[in-house]
Formats: sequence, structure tokens, C-alpha cells
Amino acid sequence: MRTPGRISAAIEILTDIQERHRPASLALKNWGLAHRFAGSGDRAAIGNMVYDVLRSKASLAYIMGDSSARALVLGLVVLKWGMDIGELSESFANDDFAPSDFSEEEIKRLKADKPLVDAPEHIIANIPEWIKPDFEKAFGEKWIDEAKAFVKRPPLDLRVNDLKSKSDRVLKSLKRFSPEISETLPNSLRIEAGVGASRTPNVTSDEAYKKGWFEVQDLGSALVASLIDAKPKEQLLDYCAGAGGKTLSLAAQMQNSGQIFAYDSDRTRLAPIHDRLKRNGVRNVQIIEPDSDRLKQLENKMDRVVVDAPCSGTGSWRRRPDTKWRLTKELLELRLKSQAEILQEAAKYVRVGGQLTYITCSILPQENGEQIERFLKEFSKFSVIPSHSLWQKKFGAVNKARPYFDKFGLTLSPASTDSDGFFISILQRDSL
Repeated sequence: MRTPGRISAAIEILTDIQERHRPASLALKNWGLAHRFAGSGDRAAIGNMVYDVLRSKASLAYIMGDSSARALVLGLVVLKWGMDIGELSESFANDDFAPSDFSEEEIKRLKADKPLVDAPEHIIANIPEWIKPDFEKAFGEKWIDEAKAFVKRPPLDLRVNDLKSKSDRVLKSLKRFSPEISETLPNSLRIEAGVGASRTPNVTSDEAYKKGWFEVQDLGSALVASLIDAKPKEQLLDYCAGAGGKTLSLAAQMQNSGQIFAYDSDRTRLAPIHDRLKRNGVRNVQIIEPDSDRLKQLENKMDRVVVDAPCSGTGSWRRRPDTKWRLTKELLELRLKSQAEILQEAAKYVRVGGQLTYITCSILPQENGEQIERFLKEFSKFSVIPSHSLWQKKFGAVNKARPYFDKFGLTLSPASTDSDGFFISILQRDSL
């Protein structure tokens, strides 16, 4: 496919997303199945167009004066990807699969000087208007810069599996992709995001991945897992284990000793963990299926209980930008209710002197510090371990990342820590 055909395909997929309110990943998959002639390079370029549009949807629609899929894609390829209007127009005329040529109004808008100069702040920030106060509360005067950081393409981060390999071996295996060791975590590697139509490398096809030498894991996720600081021989309950990403990281921290109990209330989310444990060489994990009587036997016995709570996912907007526009106040309220219930349930498994860790991939205060504040009002037997001291102890002054600290925990973000957005709070149980 040539560029005009790719543009038409992106318009078709975005129209599908708009009209049928379906996730971008599903719309792209279905388009690929219906257009099997499209090569991997075509699919990558089209996917990049779709996701880049969704990251900047508000500002593109404002500039174009039109929120249609056509307007958004044309705005993207000219304003963000730097394509020339004249060259595109000429290519459209010579391609049967091209969209119709630029209108005079579209050209006028695309050539406007400082098109966002009078735009509302939420448009400049590319976030829904209703969520603006939450960003302001989370980040203060830096909120627009923080929101803008979610518009950038995310890198591909990898966590080296210390149970099977070392960073230098993985670097050698993936040399063709030019990975670099993270300045923040020595066992975290990064492959920078490309631009335009460039493809993200499929590292999971590499032999090193198949051998279990590394996992795909965002730096933010790796950082919060590292802050848990699980020790060998401990007893740990991963209460919302899901597919097992943090379970694997914790098993490596514990050097395959002690015991991790991996539980999730959803069997479907938990299903992938079996194969991942085997590939990673993890031997200290017991999987507890939903409704199992075994969970009750762990009450008041765990050294650590980790709650990676279901949340709004605002911290992952770089990777899943369509969710930014699907999130509603009603959906957020459901998440808040679920988080409170899960925290209350998970607390009973922590022994006296043990720790309860609460994690979200969100930057919204009501899901993070405010959720912990509500929990402590009801469960006074727990107290917060100061997050600043935890960070300094683990990473020290050499770390260039600068999280946001408050009295309930710390928040990571693309702008402050060069990672996805995460919140972590670690509480200690002081009494029965």
C-alpha cells in the first residue's frame, strides 16, 4: 500500500471506532482480517496513524474545525507527521485508494499560524474537559505539561528476568533493535518509540523472550514492583494478580524462594499466568483460583499483600489512547467503589507487622491518595510508610526520576519519571 491508501484505511478504522464505540485494538484487528493483502509495514503505519490521532484528538479536531475521522487523519499527517500538502494532493490524484483531495477550508486550517493560540486549556492538553480539575489537583501548575506528555508515543520497556538471564545477554540478543539500559533500573531495558510510520519491533518473537530472559513491562510498573522490595523466604499474596506481570517480578525479587500466592477474582484475567510462570522459570508461585477455600487459610498470615487494583487506566493513556475518550464519571465511580471493597477485603490477609501495598495505573487523586485516606479512616490498625523514604532507600539521589510525593504515597508519570502513570502506597499493619 502507498501513503494515500494507508490514509484511507486509517480514516475507515477511525470511523468504525467513532460509530461503533469499539476499542481501537479490536477495530484494527478486524480491519486487518478483512484486508489480508496489507503487509506488516502497512498495518504498522495505519496503526500508528490511528493511535497518534487518538492521542491528539482534541487539538486536531479544534484546529480542523471538524471531529470527523477524515479531518483528524489529514490533520495528523500534515501537522504531526510533517507531510507536505502539495505532495499529498498530487499522490491522491494518482491513487485509486486515496481519499478525496483537500478542500480549500482544510488547506486554510492546516496552514493557519498558531492555530491553538486561543484554544481552551483542555484542548491544548488533549484531555476530556470534565477531567481537567483532576489533573490540576494531581499536578498543580504543571498539569498541562503532564497531560501533554501522555500524547507522546511510549517506548517499549523490557524487564530482564534475573532468574534466567542478565541485562548484557538480553542486550546482545536484541542488538538489532538498539535497546538501552534504563538509568533508573539496571534490569530494565528500553527501545525508544519510532516516528511516523516506523514499526515497533516484535521482541516476543526473539529467542531470548521464548527462553524467558525478559518480559515486556513498562518502566513505571517495574518501578512500583521494585518499591515493594519483596524478600526471599517471605509469604506474599498478589491479590489482583491478573496475567501475572508483577507476580513474575516479585518472584525474581524473592529469588524463587518463599511463597507467592497469585489470586484474581476473574479467571479470564488469570489464565495467561500459567504459561508465563513456566517460561520465566518461576517455582515459588501457587495460583489460587476464584472462590477457592484456600484463600481464607491465608488470613492474618501474609508478610506482604499486593493490591494492583482495577482502575481508570489514566496512567496508560499513551499506550491506550482510545480509553481516554471512553472514560466517564459513571465508570470512574464504579472503579472507586470496587477499589474500596478490594482494599477492605485484602487487608485481612496481612499479618501484624506485615505490609499492604496498593497500586493503580492511574494519576487521578480520587483513585489514589484519597482512596488510601478513606481506607485509613476505617482501618486505623494500618499506617502509611512514608513514600519519600521508600524511594530514597531504593533508588537514592542518583535517580533522575522525580515522582510526586504526598502523605499517602507517590505518583509516577510520563513527564516526571519517563514512564506510564502509576500510584503506589505501602501501609504497615500495626495491630490486630
